[in-house]
Amino acid sequence: MAGRWIETWEPEDETFWREKGERVARRNLWFSVLSEHIGFSIWTLWSVMVLFMGPEYGIDPAGKFFLISTATLVGALVRVPYTFAVARFGGRNWTVFSAVSLLVPTLAAFWVMEPGTSYATFVAVAALTGIGGGNFASSMTNINAFFPLRRKGWALGLNAGGGNIGVPVVQLVGLLVIGTLGASHPRIVLGVYIPLIVLAAACAALYMDNLRPVKNDTGAALEAVRDPHTWIMSVLYIGTFGSFIGYSFAFGLVLQTQFGRTPLQAASLTFIGPLLGSLIRPVGGRLADRCGGARITLAAFAAMAAATGVVIQASGNASLPVFLTGFTALFVLTGLGNGSTYKMIPGIFHAKALARGLDAEAAAAHGRRLSGAAMGLIGAVGALGGLAINLAFRQSFQATGTGTAAFWSFLAFYGVCFTLTWAVYLRRPAPVATRAQLGYVEV
Repeated sequence: MAGRWIETWEPEDETFWREKGERVARRNLWFSVLSEHIGFSIWTLWSVMVLFMGPEYGIDPAGKFFLISTATLVGALVRVPYTFAVARFGGRNWTVFSAVSLLVPTLAAFWVMEPGTSYATFVAVAALTGIGGGNFASSMTNINAFFPLRRKGWALGLNAGGGNIGVPVVQLVGLLVIGTLGASHPRIVLGVYIPLIVLAAACAALYMDNLRPVKNDTGAALEAVRDPHTWIMSVLYIGTFGSFIGYSFAFGLVLQTQFGRTPLQAASLTFIGPLLGSLIRPVGGRLADRCGGARITLAAFAAMAAATGVVIQASGNASLPVFLTGFTALFVLTGLGNGSTYKMIPGIFHAKALARGLDAEAAAAHGRRLSGAAMGLIGAVGALGGLAINLAFRQSFQATGTGTAAFWSFLAFYGVCFTLTWAVYLRRPAPVATRAQLGYVEV
């Protein structure tokens, strides 16, 4: 693809940003959101397909949890190469390709989605949907390059939040089909998405741009891998995004398996949490811009631990209303934390560059360089948290018939994330390379 290439891009220059940069960046943001939105819908497709898989499919709850775990795993792994594809092929060009490629898992699912298909075939097709998870990494890396540091929290939060909404939207489509036609027509859900995939690819081709200054930097990637903050932020992102995507995949199955909900009853509830979590992600980014990402992240983990306690209590008492309240709160809080943690990433590398004595312009360039490389790795590791959640649910239901044991493990992990956030980014006094030099507000 030849593509449209912008040769010079200086978002930190206020005159450039005001006269040209903001308009171009916003246009690319909106169509990036569209493509990523469809990618999330396809990635989480099997959270809906399993609701259509009644007894005639011959797959027990553990088998269904494994199906969604397969999609989660592949989606996490492909995030790393998708991150580097933006600089290699151009943000616009890669968005077109990655959107078109979503036709492969969608058409494959359309072909096999019926009783009598072997379980191995379902696993293979579920794995194909994982490529939708890669769209997040390439989209975030691309948009990170378009915006100045002072606007990254808002822009990245909006980009990710708009993509995350693909999760509740595909679940709403599934609800509409089940509610009107019953649970025997899964192909209608797939048929809805085929033209939407084509639309997303066409819009990217027509309205997005490639940035010539964005190039793959092996040195930046290696430096990001060696930097301990990359791995600290990966752990925190497991707690926020890993929880969001893991719960999004598993929520409907938990309702069916633990609370005996029918496919229609489950589908009518599953979309609410992911929708609220997606909508609030930009709010998390905006709050991080104003108050500091570490502060918002710390508060999010504290509240997530409290909400998990409510869920554990409701799970033990088999109280569906309280369970739904606690679980919905978890979704909202993960969305808030998603926005704040992603704001922290460019802030950390920018502030470290300032601490090394670089001037403002050089520090901004260094921050973009390293944060772009780190985001793919952090996003991939964070998505693996979703796999861990699905596998924890699978083991918990196999062993005890409920998800209570899994929730206890999640509670313990949120405690670890809370402590890590406080100790590294907010503790007084803190190591020189963290609180003082990373910037209390920026991080």
